[in-house]
Amino acid sequence: MPQNDDWWRGSVTYQIYPRSFMDADNDGVGDLAGITEKLEHVASLGVDAIWLSPVFPSPMKDMGYDVSDYTGIDPAFGTLEIFDAMVEKAHALGLKVIIDQVLSHSSDEHPYFVESRSSRDNPKADWYVWADPKPDGTPPNNWLAIFGGGAWEWEPRRRQYYFHNFLKEQPDWNFHNPEVQDFLLETMRFWLDRGVDGFRLDTVNFYFHDKLLRDNPANYLPWAQDAAKPYDMQYCLFAKNQPENLGFLARMRALLDEYEGRAMVGEVGDSHHSIELMGQYTSGHRLHMAYSFEMLGPDFSPAHFRSRIEEFFYKAPNGWPCWAFSNHDVPRHVGRWLKHSKDQDALAKQAAAMLLSFEGSVCIYQGEELGQVDTELEFHELTDPEGINFWPASKGRDGCRTPMAWAADAPNAGFSQANQTWLPVKAPQAARAVSAQGDSDSVLNFYREMLALRRREQALHLGRMRFLDMPEPVLAYTRGDDVLCVFNLSAESVKVSLTGAAKPLLAQAAEISGKTLSLGANGFLIGRLTDA
Repeated sequence: MPQNDDWWRGSVTYQIYPRSFMDADNDGVGDLAGITEKLEHVASLGVDAIWLSPVFPSPMKDMGYDVSDYTGIDPAFGTLEIFDAMVEKAHALGLKVIIDQVLSHSSDEHPYFVESRSSRDNPKADWYVWADPKPDGTPPNNWLAIFGGGAWEWEPRRRQYYFHNFLKEQPDWNFHNPEVQDFLLETMRFWLDRGVDGFRLDTVNFYFHDKLLRDNPANYLPWAQDAAKPYDMQYCLFAKNQPENLGFLARMRALLDEYEGRAMVGEVGDSHHSIELMGQYTSGHRLHMAYSFEMLGPDFSPAHFRSRIEEFFYKAPNGWPCWAFSNHDVPRHVGRWLKHSKDQDALAKQAAAMLLSFEGSVCIYQGEELGQVDTELEFHELTDPEGINFWPASKGRDGCRTPMAWAADAPNAGFSQANQTWLPVKAPQAARAVSAQGDSDSVLNFYREMLALRRREQALHLGRMRFLDMPEPVLAYTRGDDVLCVFNLSAESVKVSLTGAAKPLLAQAAEISGKTLSLGANGFLIGRLTDA
């Protein structure tokens, strides 16, 4: 069978958060053997690939996004042999395997940082970002860390500061050093040689910093000075998004092109230039796809979705987006948008139909197919440094990371037989377990129907998207030449006039009478345009 090197274009990827997917050894933490055990569930949805959040050795200060060994597996998750077995089974089920690569920073327990911090003249002295203090002893500039406080930490052995965009236990690599680039590319080659199909690149726009270490200006956006995090009060003009990034992305692409059918999707996180960066990073011979944060917020309006998609394809006609509504870093979208609905299931289905009919590639996050919302946690149950540091203004990310619910009546909803799991499984999540969604009208069954429709209809897979002018709260567009998609993004009924007749392919609370389409609360129609 010929290799399809463009499998990623229009693909749907299912994100797995390994700590919370399935616990095979019953220690309260999900693992690779558990993922392997549940791959049939993922395959049954009809997705193309899985994306695994980090499973590398880590002190877990930021739940695996602080890597201490880029070519190993953390014992909490298993071994390299178990990883290989998981990849083999995924491939047998027709699933590609994408793994997270956290290249912008490492753990402070990585051997190279341990060496780098020991002196100014060791072989790894310039592998991280070091700077002298100002004459008054303060850090070299005003850069802030995302998780709170300044972005510089003092190291008495070097009498210098090191830079960290995130926790102080997550020092940033110095990408201006070619040896660092070479090392990180070789760690990627290690996984490519093991058979992974690609990478999700964490914070891909954070790799390079301004060599002159210039101060960031204040954030000029109107919401900035009311932000819960001081980091958001700055316009991070110099701490990230540097032009040198483009050259390294080209080196990464050249590496992947040595292998058949491999792909990269880069996470582009920026409050100012996200769409522009997505376009830059996927145009030319760089990333295959850019993962967008543009739809991970509270805005649930036709104007918002239309503007994000139109702007991307206008600014990056040769680029390719990857859209998502939820992931492990933001509140689940059904909960974020529930005020626009009177029915949680109806909203969950509508959101699935909308996301899976967008032009581009798509990521869905474990539990979306069950219509889950965030778990309500108390402060003493938190593990996430963001929630702990910013409580109560921000509850952090633990609410969307609680364990997957497999069996409604089993201990810990079938995730684990441990007495205590790393985050709790609570009744509202257990009630939406896979076992409770067997009927044909369930959210889970709808995801399977919608994914099957996307695969079956070439227009929904790769057809161009053209928006139709409709009054609020209606979002409408065509895909390809003959597929019409119309969504009522409100809890009230609406009627709209169509320019032609349409035969339903998949619908909810929709009724067609001639050229008049009536949509109930969160109703939608995906239909084929006809001449009749």
